Amino acid sequence: MTSKLLAQQIDTQQPDPESILNDVFGYQKYRDGQGEVIRAALNNQDSLVIMPTGGGKSLCYQIPALVKEGLTIVISPLISLMKDQVDQLKANGVAAGCLNSSMTREELSSVFTRMNNGKLKLLYVSPERALTQDFTERLSWVKVSMIAVDEAHCISQWGHDFRPEYAALGQLRMQFPTVPFMALTATADDATRKDIVSRLHLNQALIYLGSFDRPNIRYNLVEKHKPVSQVIRFLATQKGQCGIIYCGSRKKVEMLTEKLCNNHIRAAGYHAGMDTDERAYVQDAFQKDDIQIVVATVAFGMGINKPNVRFVVHFDIPRNIESYYQETGRAGRDGLPAEAMMLFDPADMGWLRKILDEKPDGEQKRVETHKLNAMSAFAEAQTCRRQVLLNYFGEYRHEPCGNCDICLDPPKHFDATEAAQKALSCVYRVNQGFGMGYVVEVLRGMQNIRVRENGHDKLSTYGIGREHSHDYWISIMRQLVHKGLLFQNITRNSTLQLTEEARPLLRGNMDIELAVPRLDTAIRAAKSNKLANRNYDKKLFVKLRKLRKSIADADGLPPYVVFSDATLIDMADMLPTSYGEMLAVNGVGQVKLEKYADEFLDTIQEHITHGEE
Repeated sequence: MTSKLLAQQIDTQQPDPESILNDVFGYQKYRDGQGEVIRAALNNQDSLVIMPTGGGKSLCYQIPALVKEGLTIVISPLISLMKDQVDQLKANGVAAGCLNSSMTREELSSVFTRMNNGKLKLLYVSPERALTQDFTERLSWVKVSMIAVDEAHCISQWGHDFRPEYAALGQLRMQFPTVPFMALTATADDATRKDIVSRLHLNQALIYLGSFDRPNIRYNLVEKHKPVSQVIRFLATQKGQCGIIYCGSRKKVEMLTEKLCNNHIRAAGYHAGMDTDERAYVQDAFQKDDIQIVVATVAFGMGINKPNVRFVVHFDIPRNIESYYQETGRAGRDGLPAEAMMLFDPADMGWLRKILDEKPDGEQKRVETHKLNAMSAFAEAQTCRRQVLLNYFGEYRHEPCGNCDICLDPPKHFDATEAAQKALSCVYRVNQGFGMGYVVEVLRGMQNIRVRENGHDKLSTYGIGREHSHDYWISIMRQLVHKGLLFQNITRNSTLQLTEEARPLLRGNMDIELAVPRLDTAIRAAKSNKLANRNYDKKLFVKLRKLRKSIADADGLPPYVVFSDATLIDMADMLPTSYGEMLAVNGVGQVKLEKYADEFLDTIQEHITHGEE
């Protein structure tokens, strides 16, 4: 397949999706779930795709877009994210464009002309623009093959980043009832998934729920005591690597950036209070590896599609697990080992609760309270961090991961069968209709009006746990939630409900071990246990990175648009010396072969011949 054909993407014969995967994107095989979703799209079936950050969601609609006749519309929330996707598609020879408020009238006109002439295969737009009458009228004159809605969790009131303009996208479905829709996100629990299907009016949709696991990321939670010093010490272990440090406020961003710079660490701040040009400069410099560390608020968000981020630090605890998962997922998108470190002080939770308490009562406040409580439970967990994360999204794992602080520095365990039976029995006796705090009050035999009015002081489980503290029972119940024996129903005010897994324990047919509650909430730092590195030529890798940077700078592109770190490591491992061998490298397609192969092959050959000379 030639560059010219790729650029036009207009062919009377329907291209083969596997050929596009190989020739255009340079991948040898599909990742988990991609083939299934792509087949559904080619059969004009609606779909909801839940895949982790870096799991290959984009290819799920990009490949069908190149196979199907007509234009695929991609609804995306951020200008930077649109631009990044379009740059990468163009680098692979794909006819793609976007429409956003930063473009000139001439640029917009050019995109519309290409759209009208059938010269575009993918068009990225914001939800606001997608709903305008002008845009929908323009679409009525072209053949729309598919509509993809990225970051679809924004549609749902149960999602962590609900946006009214996203919720209105159901109107677009009504205007294009026969066009297949694909909704995609990395973070959606069960309630959010159901809401997306309902609000987008997806018909008989394929629901693909991929694994949320990112095994290459080490989750590490450290007790916060001298946070600036802790961050500086951590950065000393990450020399030469790219990373993001998230702070809870603009003031902290500015303070920490100044402290790092004073310690001769190249860092730049990023928050919504900065002017647009300054933010654009920082983001662009980070994408191009000119800045290695960005200290940011969550304003530095979904637009980050950089594969070689090696670490993400949370200076403050996030407001919900979805945000934490999404932000940590910006590390290690190339599949190589990455670190996610969070500094935790229980006092930070009090500050977040105070902010939440000031919001007006209503459904949204209840949702945010549930999610904040889940985040608090994660931070105070005594069980494998990865299990807690995965269980939150409904993916139950029974084996610990071996790559988080709890696994690397395990807490003490005890036979918790009796304590768990007491807790589960109490949930059952109050008819599975109350939250965690109330169940603990009944367990501990508290004398309060609500318990007496409900008649729960007459229950057989009333007071059977009075020998332990409130914090003790909260820890036990959170562990039972993490292990999948209890479920907190967000749609019913976070009431506790028993799962099927609780039945054998209640009947006395199984035992359970839990972690001894750490009532001081002190969480120890993880032991060093670095993942085994691949056996590749690291000196050659450094040379290839320098070559990539010079090519990227000359073309005005971020380096990873040329090739990802993972692709360079493959080259340094496989040592290709011909076009055929270069095509076998993951991430090298036909267009990139034509553009870049000669220079990279020359560098590899020179290294093989002369080594360090």
